[in-house]
Amino acid sequence: MTMINLLIAEDEAVLRFLLTETLTDEGYAVAEAADGREAKAQLEQAEFDLIILDFMMPEMTGVEVCEWLRGSDNPNREKPVILLTAKAQDKDRERAKQAGVTTYVVKPFSPLNLLDIVEQLIPKGNNHNE
Repeated sequence: MTMINLLIAEDEAVLRFLLTETLTDEGYAVAEAADGREAKAQLEQAEFDLIILDFMMPEMTGVEVCEWLRGSDNPNREKPVILLTAKAQDKDRERAKQAGVTTYVVKPFSPLNLLDIVEQLIPKGNNHNE
């Protein structure tokens, strides 16, 4: 079985560590980025099965990264994107939807809750890379 590759772009080191630990414990391969520019660089270098972006990051926001991705000819263009955000207002959700975000997780959330969402978006048994 091929590893499922995830990218987590989150500028809060503690949260990034927690999410990486949770997902690696479940058998996912996780790449990390500390800001939007780093996330974009990772997306240009590797293919991922799912992308987790924080809304508010330095350099580029998660929404800007998602907009760039959806508008590019990058191999990750069609991949599911989860946006993590403390901004739960309708206008923020609308902006995320327009950018092509697949689903939206409002902070604070439990890493296990995020894990459930990841598993809904890419069921482990149905990995198309197998």
